[in-house]
Parts: sequence; structure tokens; C-alpha cells
Amino acid sequence: MMKTALTIAGSDSSGGAGIQADLKTFSAFGVYGCSVLTAITAQNTTGVQAVEVLKVDFVEKQILSVIEDININAVKTGMLAEPEIVTLIATLSKQGRLRNLVVDPVMISKSGHSLLSPQAVNAVKEKLIPAAYLVTPNLHEAAAITGLKVTNLKEMKIAAKKIVEMGAKNVILKGGHLEDTEATDILYDGASFEYFSSRRTDTKHTHGTGCTFSAAIAAGLAQGHSLSKALSKAKDFISSAISHSPGIGHGSGPVNHLVEQTSKWA
Repeated sequence: MMKTALTIAGSDSSGGAGIQADLKTFSAFGVYGCSVLTAITAQNTTGVQAVEVLKVDFVEKQILSVIEDININAVKTGMLAEPEIVTLIATLSKQGRLRNLVVDPVMISKSGHSLLSPQAVNAVKEKLIPAAYLVTPNLHEAAAITGLKVTNLKEMKIAAKKIVEMGAKNVILKGGHLEDTEATDILYDGASFEYFSSRRTDTKHTHGTGCTFSAAIAAGLAQGHSLSKALSKAKDFISSAISHSPGIGHGSGPVNHLVEQTSKWA
């Protein structure tokens, strides 16, 4: 039977991030994708122009509609917007209703638009992180979550330990913003570190990388892979998707979620 994954996130009208990126990524991994919208955005590659957040009771209705009918093998979250939505996800996860929960703590868009209220940031730290199987912050998000300076590998390891101490079972701290020739991510499971590196691609087309990476991890977990293998496959996928970006839009364009398929069509 085909494996399934659920994304709980906002909609990106330009298709590069959010729900759209997640569903494309699930499909690229051969996983059937379901989705729950938390917010609707008007955005393109140059920025976010407007956001409409959905009411928490409607978000809950969407989730229950899916999980009461379909056996979901893994779940990932993206833009959750408000503390009530964050609390809802944390509660359902603690009840065992959201398996293999991958939390991408989306806080700020690449154009600098806030995607998470200050109250919701606190709810992520206090409620959602302790309910997560895996948390996938970048350097800026890790700093916001821990209150620590995170600018190099040593500081990344300290921040990763802090996030696990906050209750997460695992954390993969992404080093894409490090000023280095390689993009190195650090996985910490509470006992040991594992490193995942790839050569950095010099491009401005990186819109949706965080969403795509976390969705790829969720897809791997849905397929029954170990966390280490799911991360390795996700790292290879996002590296290829970035290096083969389609060059769409006038700003920070999207990565190529269907890189394997498009190479066959060329």
C-alpha cells in the first residue's frame, strides 16, 4: 500500500513554498500527500504581500477529517501563524494522533515577512517542540528558539543540545546560512551528533528550501526509513533541487521539486 504524509502549513500562491512545495516533494518521493491549510498568503518570489490566517476550529476540522479516514505515516508542519493552532498540533501529537511529527519552525519568510506571531513563537518553544519527533530550524530560527548566538558549527551543536533539552526527540540544525563552501547540517538525538554536508550552490533561487527539506524528511520517515537515512535522502534531494532551480520569477525563485522528472523530459 502507498505510504502517506500530511502537511499542515500555509499556502504559497507562487507555488515555491508551503503546502504546494510539500505536496510536490511528497509526490517526488512516491508518497501520497494530504494537506491542511493554516493560512492563505498572497506572495511571489519577491515577497509576501498579504496573509489571511484560518480559524483554529476550521484547522482542527481539516486535520480530523484527514486522520479519521486515512492512515497517515508522517506529518510535517510549516507556517502555523497563531498560538491556538500551535497548541492544537501539540495536543494532537501528544495524544499520538500525529505520527512522526516533523516540525519546521517557520518564523520569517525570505523577504523578511513575519509568519509567526510572538505569542506563537512562545507556544512553539513551550508546547510544540516537546511534542516533536524532529525539529528542523535554520540558524536564525535556532537562535530565536534558544536565545543563543548561532553562527558556526560549535554554536550549532550547543543550540541543538538546548533544543533537545527543551523536549524534542531529535533536531537537525541546518547550516545553509553558514559562510562556508559547504552547507553542513547537524543531527542531534540526545546522545550523539551526525553531520550531513553538501557543496553550496551559488544561486539566489532558494525559495522554499526549508519547506522542501522538511517535507522530504517526512516522506522518508513515512516510507519507514531510519531518521539518518531519511535525512541523507532529503539532503541529496534538496541539493539537487537547488542546483537545478527553474529560474522562475524576478526575486528569490523556487527550487525544482520535480528535478528527477524534468531531467527525463529534457
